[in-house]
Amino acid sequence: MDDGSRQKEFVHRVLDAYRRTPGTMGTVRRPDRLLAEQLYQRGVSVTVIENALVLAAARRLMRPADAPSLGTIRSLAYFLPVIDEVLGLHVTQDYFQHLRQKVQRFPSTR
Repeated sequence: MDDGSRQKEFVHRVLDAYRRTPGTMGTVRRPDRLLAEQLYQRGVSVTVIENALVLAAARRLMRPADAPSLGTIRSLAYFLPVIDEVLGLHVTQDYFQHLRQKVQRFPSTR
């Protein structure tokens, strides 16, 4: 597989994960695609991005019931600080799997 094909696959996987993340619009815009390409160029792994998406979604979903509601996420860029945070974390994949299971139990937010 050449680099162009690897980048296409990476962008597809990142945007698909973003589109499925609770709290997002569920649509992809051109800036999202460009950001996914930049993340590929930076060498950020799909796993790190998926972990950041689930971490942010879990934080948004597991807020106190009386907390003000949050707006819909309209851009992949929203997750950049969490991607950087995940890059610096030293936790196992089991932690992120646990979060995925918790997020999946919440009713759909779309």
